[in-house]
Parts: sequence; C-alpha cells; structure tokens
Amino acid sequence: SLWGAGLIFTLTLYPYVYLLARAAFLQQSASALDVARTLGLGPWRVFFRVALPLARPAIAGGLALALMETLADFGAVSYLSVQTFTTGIYRAWYAMGDRAAAGQLAAVLLGVVLLLTLERMGRRGRAVHNAGARIQPPAPIRLAGWRAALAPLLCALPPVLGFLVPAAALVRLMVLHGPGQVNERFLGAAAASFALALAAAALTVAIALLIAYARRAAPGRATSFAAAIAGYGYALPGSVIAVGILIPMTFIDRTVNAFMIDQFGIRTGLLITGSVAGLLFAYAVRFAAPALEAVESGFQRVTPSVAAAARMLARGPRDALRRVHVPLVAPAALTAALIVFVDTMKELPATLLMRPLNSETLAVLAYGYASDERLESAALPSLAIVLIGLPPLVLLMRRIAGGR
Repeated sequence: SLWGAGLIFTLTLYPYVYLLARAAFLQQSASALDVARTLGLGPWRVFFRVALPLARPAIAGGLALALMETLADFGAVSYLSVQTFTTGIYRAWYAMGDRAAAGQLAAVLLGVVLLLTLERMGRRGRAVHNAGARIQPPAPIRLAGWRAALAPLLCALPPVLGFLVPAAALVRLMVLHGPGQVNERFLGAAAASFALALAAAALTVAIALLIAYARRAAPGRATSFAAAIAGYGYALPGSVIAVGILIPMTFIDRTVNAFMIDQFGIRTGLLITGSVAGLLFAYAVRFAAPALEAVESGFQRVTPSVAAAARMLARGPRDALRRVHVPLVAPAALTAALIVFVDTMKELPATLLMRPLNSETLAVLAYGYASDERLESAALPSLAIVLIGLPPLVLLMRRIAGGR
C-alpha cells in the first residue's frame, strides 16, 4: 500500500535528516542556549526558539535529500506495485518504447528543483556564525525516572526497525534457503559494483575539486552558475538523468551509424549508448551535489592568507591546487568520495536504464531476484551492499563527531 511504502521510506531515509541535524546541534555553542535560559525560557522553549532555528539549514538540507531520494526510488516502489513517476518513466522507455512519453514524465519531475530554490529563498539574507574561536558544547541534560527509561527506547526504535530487523530477516533467508549463492554471477556483480563505485567516486570528486577551486580562485557569476547547476543534479532522480542522457546519446549513435553506412557501408551500431562512460557520466551528474558540498566545506577551512601565500609561492594556479589546496582539503575530499561511493553502490534507476548489455551490479541483481519473488536469492546481494557501505558510514560518523 501507499502507507506501507511511506513507512519503509521513513525508516530508510531518516538518517539523511539525523546525520545533518546531529552535526548542526554538535556545532552549537552553549553560550546562546545559556543566554536564552537566563532570559526565562525553559528547556523546551530554548529548543524550539533557539536551537531548532539555528539548525534549520541543516534540517532543511536533510529533508531535501530525503525528498529527492523518495522521488528517485525505483526498486521499492516497483516491488510494492506503487505507481510513481520513476516507475512510469521506466515502463514508458522499456515496456512501451515511447521515448517521448518518458521524456515528458521526466520533464515534470524537473519542477521539484523549485522546492530547493524556494527554501533557499526563504533563508536569503540570514546567516549563522559562531562568535568565538572556541565552541563550548552544551551540558547534557540528565534524565531520571521513566524519562531515563523511555529515551533510549525511543532512540533505538528507528535503527531497530530500519536496520536490525531487515538485516536479521535477510540473514535468515540467506542461511536457510540460499546456500551456494556465492557463484560466478554474484562475484561478477560485486566486482562490477565496486569498480563502478570507485570510478564514479574518483571522477565526481575530481569534478567537485575543480568547480570548488574555480569558484574560490575566480569568483563571479560564471563559477557560481556552474556550482549551482552541478548542485541541482542531486535533485533529479536517476531515471530522469538517464532519459536526459540516453536521448541525445541515441541520436548521436544513429547519426554516426547512418553516416558510416552512407559513406563507407559500415554499420557501427551503438557506440556510446549503453557504455560504461555514459553510466559514469550519469553518476557524476547525479552525485555532484553532495561531493561539491563536502569539498567546499573543506575549502572554507583554507584561510585567505594561506591561499594568497600559495599563489605567491606556486608556479601557477594548477601548481597551487596540486601542492597546497588538495592536501589541505584531502579529508573533505575523502568524505565526498565515501558519500559518492556508497550512493553509487545502491543506485538502481540510472543503472537499469544505462548499463552495458549483459552486465549487472549488486543493486540490479537484488532487484531482479526480488522482481521474480526469489527473496532468498536477493538476500546475499542486498547484504553485500550493506556490508560494503558500513565502513564508510562509520568513518563519516567519526568525522562528524570529531568536527565540533
């Protein structure tokens, strides 16, 4: 049902809001909260009138990410038979072969970008800065009685329902009904997933570094516009990006094929449609926004005096970027690479539409088994995606906790 799908998305996507909100609350100083308490506000009013407004940009960013992921999802809604724009685009392209209908459905989803623009316009002219060099973290509130017992239960509910219960069910299916699944098909899908995720992370972070450095070294409308365009790619579902890339790719392939047949009698077929290069380009467009945000946060820690010294001592902008800026923003670039790596591992719509023939990833393999109601076979590739994504998640959590 629609409500069942909504519950699944809630349990799956709440970490987008939680991680960003947690980082925002950790970076808040106790000074602002103490001043509010001295003015007569209680703990709840301090939270709603001071702490929550200060964390609004991070919470809004997390909500936007959760909204975009919900619109972009294909596997869950397809398996649950919930009709969405994403399933309609895939059905129009593959089942009916109607490129025009797929393009029209994809164009409608482009209007979702306006939601991000409206939220940013609502925060125009507002900024939050820390007044001091040192940030004193707020003192923890000690709970007692039934509150002390209820708080950990409520905090444990989302990860238990969203991770432990599904993981236990998958492990049970794999142990009871799925022996011998570590075969050549699974190993090929795992190798393809890892290679694609690694290549997509390297390409996307390289693009993010160039855009962020250009925006810093030569600020202006052109660089700001390029950063804005790159940032809006994450607002588009993978199926929309795939359709937007496949239509011109198909036109180019057909044009080249017709030219070669007319001039030389050689049939070239599809040269770039369904290629790894096209798929990596779709990944770069899809995940440039989180990579750019992480890299720009690293560049913000490079003081203007360090940047000026780098320009004076280096032989040019490229040399300054390679010898000074890249080492300084390496931790932020690593964070961006981890985010893109994890997102690429579980990306499905664009991979289904653009993957080369006779090639599979873990996400495609799990979706294929689930579509055939072979849930015991889908357990192993699903668990593999989770296990590969856990180490980057642990690194990100440690980085957030240590970034106060």
